[in-house]
Amino acid sequence: MNQLERKKHWENIYQTKNFTEVSWYQERPEISLGFLNEFKIEKTANIIDIGGGDSYFVDNLLDLGYENITVLDISEAALKKAQQRLGEKAKKVKWIEADIATFEPTEQYDFWHDRAVFHFLTQENEIINYLKSTQKGIKPAGVLILGTFSEQGPTKCSGIEIKQYSENSMTERLKTFFDKIKCITVDHITPFSTIQNFIFCSFKKIALAS
Repeated sequence: MNQLERKKHWENIYQTKNFTEVSWYQERPEISLGFLNEFKIEKTANIIDIGGGDSYFVDNLLDLGYENITVLDISEAALKKAQQRLGEKAKKVKWIEADIATFEPTEQYDFWHDRAVFHFLTQENEIINYLKSTQKGIKPAGVLILGTFSEQGPTKCSGIEIKQYSENSMTERLKTFFDKIKCITVDHITPFSTIQNFIFCSFKKIALAS
């Protein structure tokens, strides 16, 4: 799936479905919020939510008092839905419409959060570009959170093939610039009462000598 096809696919999803009708719906993303507490992420930290679109992670961040939030998504429709839901609060957030497969960060973040986007990148050049973006876009000693379908999880999502990961395969992909902190597996129960097994790994960026 090329970039244009991918964008068209996700625009259609968000134009035709409510957020509660998609498998990744979570009103309160407990795992993601748990990482904020674990790493004691300060309220002034620079945070980016990759593929945040219409998810409720940004709502929770705002309710907790975080001040510097960026939400990136390929879908304009998803971003607009989130903005409409948040109302005046949306003005406190930086919104970026972009495909993460070609995204080039213009600033650095203390906390890079990605729940279920990385596994949609199945082409090697897209994966490499994503990893370059994390290297460029995360501050020295910054935290990276990646959540993907595990090897016991689905092989497709929203009709698109995904790339499953294990603790070893994910760690291997990131080892050049990131130290793994820990990985956990989680069963996500969808709104349709099906179970999707995820793996969430946390990493800290290696501070390279200048």
